Amino acid sequence: MSSVLRCICCRWSSMRISGLVFSSNKTMKVIPVASYTLQSRTGVHPHRCSLLQSQRRLRNPGFSSSAPDSPPSREGDAVHFTPLQYTDYDHETTELPRLDDELQPFVFNDVPSQSPFQDLSEEEAFRIEVSPLLPPTSFTLRDYVDRSETLTKLVLLGVDLSKLERRPNVANMLLRLDFDRDVKERLLFLKDVGVEKDFLGAFLTRNPFVLTENIENLQKRVQYLQSQKFNKEAISRMLSAAPYLLNFSVERLDNRLGFYQKELQLSKQKTRDLVTRLPKLLTNSLEPVKENLKVCRIELGFRDNEIQHMVTRVPKLLLASKSKLTRLFDYLHNTMGIPHHLITKFPQVFNAKFLRVKDRHLFLEHLGRAQYDPSQPNYVSLENLAVLPDDVFCVTLAKATLLDFETFQKML
Repeated sequence: MSSVLRCICCRWSSMRISGLVFSSNKTMKVIPVASYTLQSRTGVHPHRCSLLQSQRRLRNPGFSSSAPDSPPSREGDAVHFTPLQYTDYDHETTELPRLDDELQPFVFNDVPSQSPFQDLSEEEAFRIEVSPLLPPTSFTLRDYVDRSETLTKLVLLGVDLSKLERRPNVANMLLRLDFDRDVKERLLFLKDVGVEKDFLGAFLTRNPFVLTENIENLQKRVQYLQSQKFNKEAISRMLSAAPYLLNFSVERLDNRLGFYQKELQLSKQKTRDLVTRLPKLLTNSLEPVKENLKVCRIELGFRDNEIQHMVTRVPKLLLASKSKLTRLFDYLHNTMGIPHHLITKFPQVFNAKFLRVKDRHLFLEHLGRAQYDPSQPNYVSLENLAVLPDDVFCVTLAKATLLDFETFQKML
């Protein structure tokens, strides 16, 4: 009997995977303990053991293939596993985990992308859509409109890109703008300060640089005009007539207003009226203005109060060319014999063209009606002489027909 038991024990020590052993009255359960050994070159395959250890290490970071106090194993040494101990349980049976379950392969959900060097069929090649490349250089913005959201929306607003692309550096500036970041907020600002929606395109065509101005600076400049008692209608009119007004700093605007108030000896209200009627006085250079004031005082002989009166009636006098002023005044004063006080009374004559005044004066003189003295009969005022259309001039002043006037002009 003892020899049979020894044979059974030897048989148990050589098994790779244990099963269940049943006795007559109890069920045996397999539980791991410490003294079972498998050789690396026999029994379980070493690669299978290594994969099992790797999976255990992933599931339990604290797992180690060797005991803490034992030296690391070398190739050819035994690989130690936890042995099996048998404990009796009454009427209970527990299965050991299957080794195949431990060795389930990893599943990769991400499908690798195709290689860029993979051959494509002719049908797949035809299905590939390639967007046309933007030209590195161009002489027109038309090549970029379809690819730029900013340019597309500016065109819809009525901006004339054909005019802007002829101006230095403007085309490059527009291509760098982002509509939501740079354009949208400034369009809303212009609308709030009174620029009409239908005029936004014309405004940006004349002054595209407002899109690069800091929005806080734009607000400060409008607030300054409001502090100087310019109402909303006046500001709207000024911006429509002089779009570059918003590009001027508060200090520069203040200096311009102070210049006109001091130089022309105007009140604040008359100064506001002057620049509201001609906002270019704030944006244009002051050199022509200073030159014209000097010409009126020295060469034409007008007094300061006469200049003030003419300028407030006709602000364009300050921006007119020096040659036009001197030539027209010379003809009015020296040829037609009109004194300074009558010219001061009707400064609108400086808005008329020189040939228009000359032809009408010669026609009236030909008819014997060139009378410019208010105290004499058949008096002709300078305002009517310069402003009335040809047909009205002929009927009311010359007492002739338009055909007579046209025939006379051909004889000149």
